Amino acid sequence: RIAVVASPGPPPSSSVCAQVPLAVMGKFAVDPSLEAKMHQYQIVGRAAPTPKNPTPKIYRMRIFARNVVLAKSRFWYFMKKLNKAKKSGGELLAVNELHDTSPTKVKNYGIWLRYESRTNTHNMY
Repeated sequence: RIAVVASPGPPPSSSVCAQVPLAVMGKFAVDPSLEAKMHQYQIVGRAAPTPKNPTPKIYRMRIFARNVVLAKSRFWYFMKKLNKAKKSGGELLAVNELHDTSPTKVKNYGIWLRYESRTNTHNMY
């Protein structure tokens, strides 16, 4: 792959811009549209131990989010739905970003979506 790079100084002697392979472009800024907007996080957490339940069940979720803060927020959103554990009464055990093992290989993802319209609740896949 070839990227066209224009220098900020005066134009080169010829009217053609320099062509540099993308692998060599370490010192140049990367186009933000080429970067991934969504990251995948693995979050491990549980409800806080209490005298009634000293060893609560541990939950691990893989969540797509733009950053770590939003991923944690989604984790606690789903924990409230699953077992009524809130952020104030729970603890995170681990937060890891999962990186793609083979970014050049095409993969298919399914997305479950639920939204409420004026008349009904709709589920999509």
